[in-house]
Amino acid sequence: MKLYDVPRNSRIKIIGDIKVPLAASKLTEGQELNFRSIDGMYSYCTTDSGEVVHLVAWAEVEVLSTKDE
Repeated sequence: MKLYDVPRNSRIKIIGDIKVPLAASKLTEGQELNFRSIDGMYSYCTTDSGEVVHLVAWAEVEVLSTKDE
């Protein structure tokens, strides 16, 4: 599923098309993130340690769980 189709506040696992802004932390396939929202071409996600990361909106991900808004 494309990240832009994922409901807000979902737990996701990265499957493919791993692109981030140039100076951002690198992400890896299989990494799990807490997806919050899309802002333009990047997303607002956090890692389990609370680090904010920005995965591209068209990344391929698997939805692990969703939270009601």
